[in-house]
Amino acid sequence: MRRRGGDPRRRAWNALVPVVALAAGLLFATSGQTARGTDLRAGDVTELGQLIQQIERTGDSLEGQLAQLQARATALTQAEAGRNDEVAAATAAGTAEESSAGFTPVSGPGVEITLDDAPETASGTPPRGATLDDLVIHQSDVQGVVNALWAAGADGVTVMGQRLIATSAVRCVGNVLLLQGRTWSPPFVITAVGDADAMRERLGQSYEVSLLQQAVDRFGLTYRVTDRSQVDLPAYDGALDLQYASAAG
Repeated sequence: MRRRGGDPRRRAWNALVPVVALAAGLLFATSGQTARGTDLRAGDVTELGQLIQQIERTGDSLEGQLAQLQARATALTQAEAGRNDEVAAATAAGTAEESSAGFTPVSGPGVEITLDDAPETASGTPPRGATLDDLVIHQSDVQGVVNALWAAGADGVTVMGQRLIATSAVRCVGNVLLLQGRTWSPPFVITAVGDADAMRERLGQSYEVSLLQQAVDRFGLTYRVTDRSQVDLPAYDGALDLQYASAAG
């Protein structure tokens, strides 16, 4: 999506790679059988949306298997920690860092932010002086809001109920958000635990958010910040894509 104004626990992501490859191969085979040497029309091929849904269903199944394996690994680690001092020390050190890494739930006061595309006009055409690109929420809008919340010291942030961590990536295709292997359509809801006043202040200082605000004023997009006395965010349970890291110099 064009910018406005100018992933010690690993998810079963590796298991999804052959699934995607298999699905792609199935799509190519289906196309070949259908075409039989002729051009295909759009209605004759498997819908991409159906393929995505199939992959998401497979991902749901793998998530259940992963949860069972993680529970077994935790039980085995705890049992070993009771017999081995080194394992016990390493386990304690890891547990101490889980909260800051986003691997534990977090609750407290915070804010909820809603972003949405501009409403359609009666004629179905963009308002005068606007393009269709002006009327949708962009990746930079979502990322700008998230960055401002982090900069304000938020204790935790979710997008569409999905907990974000340092390696989380927010991507959009068209006006559809891609996050942790799933697709989400607007309105996009971003929730954070932290000092509401500090987060509002940072949002007001953000250049990306200011560009979004301009589009809100001109074209009727939705940008709404609501204080919440109690916010409950889940622990992160997504893939850990980061493979190499070094200490900050």
